[in-house]
Amino acid sequence: MFLFDNIIFGPVKSRRLGVSLGINLLPVDAKICSFDCIYCECGFNTTMKKSPLPTREQVFATLETKLAQMVTANELPDVITFAGNGEPTLHPQFEGIIDDTILLRDRYCPEAKVSVLSNSTRVHKPSVFRALLKVDNNILKFDSAFDKTVQRLDRPVSKHFEVKWQLEQLKKFEGNLIIQTLFLRGKLADGIIDNTTEEEISAWLEALKIIHPKQVMIYSIDRETPTKGLEKVPLETLQKIADRARAIGFDVMVV
Repeated sequence: MFLFDNIIFGPVKSRRLGVSLGINLLPVDAKICSFDCIYCECGFNTTMKKSPLPTREQVFATLETKLAQMVTANELPDVITFAGNGEPTLHPQFEGIIDDTILLRDRYCPEAKVSVLSNSTRVHKPSVFRALLKVDNNILKFDSAFDKTVQRLDRPVSKHFEVKWQLEQLKKFEGNLIIQTLFLRGKLADGIIDNTTEEEISAWLEALKIIHPKQVMIYSIDRETPTKGLEKVPLETLQKIADRARAIGFDVMVV
């Protein structure tokens, strides 16, 4: 497991987005998220002493410096991606930081996209919702249509989180969003976990019809996970799932 130790990290080659310059809005010494996914490459949520969140001004200055350096080196990013050590929309100045990032993108690398990788737990907040509508790629997690699976796979911090609520929030984007789903199999202490079963996929496809995203990204684990015993889903299986989603009209990217 690893943590991003700077506000700005990369650029890195992203499986989904190309050459990505990352922005971490969380502490550099702790994982803080509204989910506690069993597969997260940053590990489980932490309770250790943590450094403060970066301020809006710090993010602006650090990002501007990095983009200016990249312009000088003629190495521009394909995308500026909010990810890092947990859920980026937890930052209280998230909308303002998004506004600043779009301003700097337009100034230094107007061809680059601005993306946010989010677990969609905060989209009911008006400022978060507005911010996500401003970016090029608001990539929102939806790993299962079943509460039981979500509780075991994504482990929401809030005990009140329900898939029904999540679907209602995602519908509000009126299709202007990208859904990302991670498929895996494995064995947990309480039994087998597998969100690729026929029951899971059928319900997931019905959920996509409700959300109606402009694109769907599906993938499986690719790095070490904090929970042992998890298995990467074969590419052939992912392709079959993608074909079923495409058959009902969705643009699907298999990573």
